[in-house]
Amino acid sequence: MRQDHGKHSWSWWKEQIIFNWENDSWRFQMKNYFKETILNIEMDRPISCFLKQKDILTSLYYDMSDAIVHKRILRKCGGDLENYIRRILIETFSTEDYINSMEDITTRTKIGRNWYKTPIDHKTSGKPISRPNIPQDRAPFKCQICGSESHLAST
Repeated sequence: MRQDHGKHSWSWWKEQIIFNWENDSWRFQMKNYFKETILNIEMDRPISCFLKQKDILTSLYYDMSDAIVHKRILRKCGGDLENYIRRILIETFSTEDYINSMEDITTRTKIGRNWYKTPIDHKTSGKPISRPNIPQDRAPFKCQICGSESHLAST
């Protein structure tokens, strides 16, 4: 198609996309794709996920403002990450501010870190710590005064 039409501005291509390819099945597929893409903090980078979702929303709703797009994307992030970002940022900030804050939060707080690693004995060895086994059957408690097991001495 690019060979047929040559170089045009982005606004011309945007109009062509809107008028030629935007139909009900395409909208349905894009809405489902937006619903399926969820930020997985351990696997995805926030910048790629945020920009994918922003591209999907702007292609579906090209008249939607950036503040509403950011709000809809934040709803998809999950409870903790969404709350942190809403506390830090105002709705009128740019996309770069949202992406930078998401990256900072996922790298510097416990939301993005894996806190369930096994502790290591020495930093150079890499072996897990061997904890001593405590015997389960303990000796019965005895009174300190008379030595019987039926009662304890109260002092």
